[in-house]
Amino acid sequence: MTEWIDVALAEELTPGTCRTVDIDGVRIAVFNVGGSYHAIEDVCSHEAEPLSGGEVEGSEIICPRHGARFSLITGAALSPPAYEPVATFPIRVLEGKVQVKDDRWD
Repeated sequence: MTEWIDVALAEELTPGTCRTVDIDGVRIAVFNVGGSYHAIEDVCSHEAEPLSGGEVEGSEIICPRHGARFSLITGAALSPPAYEPVATFPIRVLEGKVQVKDDRWD
């Protein structure tokens, strides 16, 4: 069973910011969008570019390489050139810490 991994203190991951964490070789980007936390795999499904360096508009992240858009909520690819979604991950705040886990293999 996968364990929860600390990302940051909630007070440090303020709205509009992003932090990344590595869980067993999987890079995960955690975003604070208007006080809501969202976690996606930090790789564009089009060309393996890190998404964490992209611009956030509402609840979407724009890939900095070719402009593909992804939902931070569902991971869905919202515009070409990406057609495949990115993985999303459960996230929680426990004792003031934002935590994430990769539960795909549980």
